[in-house]
Amino acid sequence: MYLIVNIIGVLVYLGIAFLFSKKKKEINWKSTGIVFVLNLFIAWILTSFSWGRDAVKAAADGFNWLVQVAYTGINFALPNWVTPAYGGTAKSMNFVTSSLLPILLIVPLFDILTYIGFLPWAIKWIGRGLSKITGQPKFESFFSVEMMFLGNTEALAVSRLQIETMRAERNVTLAMMSMSCITASIVGAYTQMVPGNYVLTAIPLNILNAIIVTNILNPVKVEPEEDTIAQIGGSSSAEEAEMDNGKKEPFFSFLGDSILGAGRLILIIAANVIAFVALAALIDKILGLFNPWLSLEHILGIIMFPFAWLMGLDVHDAFQFAQYMGTKLVTNEFVVMGKIAPTIHNVSMYGAHYQAQLTVFLTSFANFSTTGMIIGAFKGLADKESNNLISKNVGYMLLSGILVSLLSAGLVGLFVW
Repeated sequence: MYLIVNIIGVLVYLGIAFLFSKKKKEINWKSTGIVFVLNLFIAWILTSFSWGRDAVKAAADGFNWLVQVAYTGINFALPNWVTPAYGGTAKSMNFVTSSLLPILLIVPLFDILTYIGFLPWAIKWIGRGLSKITGQPKFESFFSVEMMFLGNTEALAVSRLQIETMRAERNVTLAMMSMSCITASIVGAYTQMVPGNYVLTAIPLNILNAIIVTNILNPVKVEPEEDTIAQIGGSSSAEEAEMDNGKKEPFFSFLGDSILGAGRLILIIAANVIAFVALAALIDKILGLFNPWLSLEHILGIIMFPFAWLMGLDVHDAFQFAQYMGTKLVTNEFVVMGKIAPTIHNVSMYGAHYQAQLTVFLTSFANFSTTGMIIGAFKGLADKESNNLISKNVGYMLLSGILVSLLSAGLVGLFVW
């Protein structure tokens, strides 16, 4: 019976995406169906065979190595912000150090790859291959791979030139997809707290489900002449990256602009995150004036209960699952992982089905503060039209992140009992 409920749940999550779709008649159902079947296959592979998870881990380790190199530069200037594992003296790294400052390496590196023509070439051919499989535009297909391990702000930052050249509706799609990112630097931390095999399973499922959900919620028809890859790197528009005589901007001038642009982006993102988290805390304080029990976490936990039950859980487990959902959405996944770390590995206490689904649901950045990060990132990357449209679609961004997490958890649940 619980398996039937789980199957119904997956269909309900897709139905909710359809219900809130902006342009129901323009949904590419062929593409959606292909990606959904591909996702089922990957869920089966990753829950049944260790070699699939090993491949995902190898890719994560590669991106993590890049982030660790960034910590070397941070440690030189700010050793008391970096932990001893990377040469510093800090007991733990704050959000700015772990999530934002690596942008100072990652963005210039990818801009250099764009400058020499390698990144546009990779986007063109990888995107073309994925586009043929998924039926999505080339860049959106490539972006789904970027967001597997780069994190939302990093993936957006290294896609700056492309974002500048795309129309606002396509940038909204990127904003919605970005809600389901993680960054490779924290994969290891996740696996220390919750079952690592399900963390690694969640990563590719999230990117494919992000394609499915955004294709339904925000279908955007991209004509062949629009489905192009930007060719010239730089911290501003393609036209500004060229000299008046048609030659490229001098390399070190270009690199300096890239670094300054990355620094400006960090400040914008940090300001938005602080403001969003503070506003959520203010709402909690105001709710507490009416009733000490009232909080965004509890309210969202109650709202999420039906969706947790549709995971194929009994009522008691579903209520507990829903409370964890609410906590994650208001705070972040680390808060919940910290609470469940002592017991989540005990299958006899939770059950394999519950354990797998909760771990997968938690493995993403989908929460309120992430909307602030994404809006902040676009403030430093896109034009006013794109920023205004993205700001109008904050609700869709949250809905996209929640539905992707629900779908990923629901699909894994079909194979783990």
